[in-house]
Amino acid sequence: MKLQALSLAVLAGVSVAVKIPFIQSKRTTLQRRSGGTDVSVSQPKVLASTSAALTLSDVNDLIYMANVTLGGVDYLVQLDTGSSDLWVLNNPTPIPNANITSQTSNLTYGIGWAYGNISYVKAEFAGISVPSQAFLDVSSAQNPALSYGAAGLLGMGFDSLSTIDALVNATGASTGRSLLYNLFQDNPSEPNFIAFSLQSTSDDDQVSGSFAIGETESQYSNVTSTNKIPTWPVNSPTRWNVLLDSYIVGTETYTVSTGVEGAPSNKAVVLLDSGTSYTYAPTEVCQAIYGGVSGAQYNSVLGQWTVPCDTEIDMALQFDNQIFPIHPLDVSPASLSDPSTCVGSFVPQSVSVGAGQFDWLIGDNVLRSVYAVYDFGDFDSSGNMGNPYIQMLSLVDPNQASVEFHDVRGGTPQGNITYNTSSGGSGSTSVSLSTDVANTIDKLSKYLPAMLGVMALNALVLIILAIVGIVLLCRRRGRGARARKTPGRLSPMPMNNISARYPDYGSPQELHTYQPVSMALTEDTLFAPPSPAFKGESMRPGDRPKSVA
Repeated sequence: MKLQALSLAVLAGVSVAVKIPFIQSKRTTLQRRSGGTDVSVSQPKVLASTSAALTLSDVNDLIYMANVTLGGVDYLVQLDTGSSDLWVLNNPTPIPNANITSQTSNLTYGIGWAYGNISYVKAEFAGISVPSQAFLDVSSAQNPALSYGAAGLLGMGFDSLSTIDALVNATGASTGRSLLYNLFQDNPSEPNFIAFSLQSTSDDDQVSGSFAIGETESQYSNVTSTNKIPTWPVNSPTRWNVLLDSYIVGTETYTVSTGVEGAPSNKAVVLLDSGTSYTYAPTEVCQAIYGGVSGAQYNSVLGQWTVPCDTEIDMALQFDNQIFPIHPLDVSPASLSDPSTCVGSFVPQSVSVGAGQFDWLIGDNVLRSVYAVYDFGDFDSSGNMGNPYIQMLSLVDPNQASVEFHDVRGGTPQGNITYNTSSGGSGSTSVSLSTDVANTIDKLSKYLPAMLGVMALNALVLIILAIVGIVLLCRRRGRGARARKTPGRLSPMPMNNISARYPDYGSPQELHTYQPVSMALTEDTLFAPPSPAFKGESMRPGDRPKSVA
């Protein structure tokens, strides 16, 4: 399927629960998801909406963006659940109508950085205004988001991860809160959650991706009935980390483990990060996904597996006893540099990618297969704030996804693909039997009594022959017993000691260079003491907590 931008109209009404324009983009030269030839951006397509006409263009599955208004000017920013700060690079600097301070900061991400002055400006996002929002007015930056058309980045993580908030707090002020914190704090009667899907679209399909604050899409309303997946840790988390039970590839279920202190040993702590295009996982996980594929091999130059484009890889992840299949087109997308080559979107990391904070970094290749609600915690009737959690609704029908895969890549779709939940992150996964196999089993069951009778007769004959053989052997041993000095002993059956060995990955690979990895890993963020996510843990509506980051 070829990709299009994701856009939503702003909803007018009494409630502040709104949708925002949501754009998915990449560089000027774009590539179809089908692995076809590169196409250049032409005149943008326009899709009529109930509230406005929104500009769409042919794009790729690399980055998701929306507009934020600062000082009356709209800026396109990358939406990133893996960080919590807002920064914008304006040309010329500074941002119009901003109050610039002398305090500076260098925000460092998994890839890239942004340097500038902490400033304050009137901000608007999703139709909600904040009179004075702290942000980084960037004078210089190196970040992949800029090359995709973004002017900056909007972090949608917890306030305790905000570098800006930590620096402002060091001065004794409490004005450095993140944009989402301020949006929720200024509207205490509204739900404190964001909800979105990062779906891809074909050439002629309607745009199916969405982003909203404080409400869910009507077509995905069932998400509120799914399990509430708690963050890790449950109280005062710094990132959108959750526990992964297991992962499934084909008919095999694989257990997971963790290197995060305090986490359950049979789980993996994973960060859900919309600012990362691919998923970064332990090498043994990627080996299990791609190692059994005929023709697949690890490319040390790319730092990824290369996979035959016509090979369908069916896999799923299990969270909180819920199965979430991943679209096979997202498991082995076409390479940007060579459309005839497909690469593994699960990128191996031979060292802990999260520096002890998490085990996997799950990116857009997985998030496109779900509609997710990120709930920061709401007030109950007593005015106490609950713990944050995530709810996810699967958007992938494995059988339909198989049809879509082969429509793009050629070949014959598979059928009756079924994933079963495993108990406690262990157990087995089954794929339902095809019609031919089911018919064969039915025929076998009809002839089973006759087959058992034949087997019983054969067993009886073997027993009789064994008895005769033993009698003859005893007679022979009686004759030659005196001639043997020691009883003989059979040698062990030869055994081939074959151990499973993974490919030699060499030295740890750096993160894939063109991917927008927007996970802050500075000393400021890693060692900032945790503070309540939003509004405080035991506050009443209208109260504004003091930051303790």
